Amino acid sequence: MASKNNYPAKPTIITILIAAFSLTLTAAVNPLSTDPAALFHDVLKSNGLPIGLFPKGISDFSHDAASGHFELRLLYPSPCDTKFETHVRYQCNITGSLGYGRIANLSGVAAQELFLWLPVKGVHVDVPSSGLIYFDVGVVFKQFSLSFFEAPKDCDAMEGDDGEDDVVVSFDDREREQIIENHPEEFVRKSFTDEEQRAVS
Repeated sequence: MASKNNYPAKPTIITILIAAFSLTLTAAVNPLSTDPAALFHDVLKSNGLPIGLFPKGISDFSHDAASGHFELRLLYPSPCDTKFETHVRYQCNITGSLGYGRIANLSGVAAQELFLWLPVKGVHVDVPSSGLIYFDVGVVFKQFSLSFFEAPKDCDAMEGDDGEDDVVVSFDDREREQIIENHPEEFVRKSFTDEEQRAVS
């Protein structure tokens, strides 16, 4: 007479491997992301802004959803440069105020215009999108294609004395006539109301 085994069946190696693979796949598909760059990119996207506005190498960021204020820290030990249609310099610490389709009160970003570095005071995109993005650099609104900012770019950290003598020029611009730069050869002049100036500066 055959005796029955009352012990539960031992799991086979194949069953264990399948379970381990399933857990790994689940973690890869649904990670609990604590990557500061990924979290900041989510905040940018939720505000209708492209994720390539800031370079790769975000080490930390904080964002107050109520006020829109954000602080961003880059991994680089010194300012770094990247190139879109123009050179853009990022300081190690960047602050600003996020709103839908815009960043105001921006600090820590400068754009090169000829031999001058001009602080980028604000950024805005058209809503609905026209495919353009505007940088407020104090004397002009520089206009770029959004396609330049689809993905974060590498940022070349400045080494040695390179750039230490560069001066970022700032202007008191509340009573200015705005110039929107379409191409380096042609400019369009446009007067903005005080409310429009405050919206992007």
